[in-house]
Amino acid sequence: VQLQASGGGLVQAGGSLRLSCAASGRTFRGYYISWFRQAPGKERDFVSAIRWSGGTTYLADSVKGRFTISRDNARSTVNLQMSSLKPEDTAVYYCASSSRAIVTTLRSRLMYDYWGQGTQVTVSS
Repeated sequence: VQLQASGGGLVQAGGSLRLSCAASGRTFRGYYISWFRQAPGKERDFVSAIRWSGGTTYLADSVKGRFTISRDNARSTVNLQMSSLKPEDTAVYYCASSSRAIVTTLRSRLMYDYWGQGTQVTVSS
């Protein structure tokens, strides 16, 4: 399994960015593909998840109303559209996949077996 994250960059507060996670190496039916983020000196936190089969989505409370996760089956890509960005959104963003997670555990990074390399998002005030 390979996950390739892209789309990070520098943006002013209030701006938007779109992250993409290209997934390859297997069929992801039944998997969760998720985004986590890690700010300097902090733990890696859950941001959003999507179930590949059916497309059910989940968002952390801190990003509800601002971020949207979606998938493109044809391109095997999961996108994270981020709007109304705040300086506190600054972090390295990672995509990850899990075959073991369920609804009650998908927010735990321990459930994820494969991780992308991360992409830096910096929001200036």
